[in-house]
Amino acid sequence: MRALLQRVSRAEVRVADERVGAIGRGLLVLLGVAPEDDEATADALARRIVELRIHEDADGRTNLALGEVGGSVLAVSQFTLYADTRRGRRPGFTGAASPSHAEALYRRLCLTLEATGTHVERGRFGASMAVELVNDGPFTIWLDSADR
Repeated sequence: MRALLQRVSRAEVRVADERVGAIGRGLLVLLGVAPEDDEATADALARRIVELRIHEDADGRTNLALGEVGGSVLAVSQFTLYADTRRGRRPGFTGAASPSHAEALYRRLCLTLEATGTHVERGRFGASMAVELVNDGPFTIWLDSADR
């Protein structure tokens, strides 16, 4: 699994001009799933997301985890994180999981995040979405389960 985390002061996702998810302070999580990923991968990634100390303390140092700042997550599925751009001008997406497999693990990650007490808002899987955010910092982190 791949996750692009953006620390935000606010973020929202819309589908056909309907707001389907919105958060204040927290993390926008763009999530891609690979064919070999499983529930254990989703659970481990969710733990990494909530345990990362990437939020500022009173001294402006990144010492606090998501729960310590009362932050939320806006989770948005994004198969394009597995784009292969090594050849030609059109990306290939054979490294991404099938939609049914990806959706199951996207849902699992969201449920695991919620089980930690984190408030989770979601995009709409498979939909064309407009994502708006205010990146706090800016602060962006790339997580890849293959790197653990």
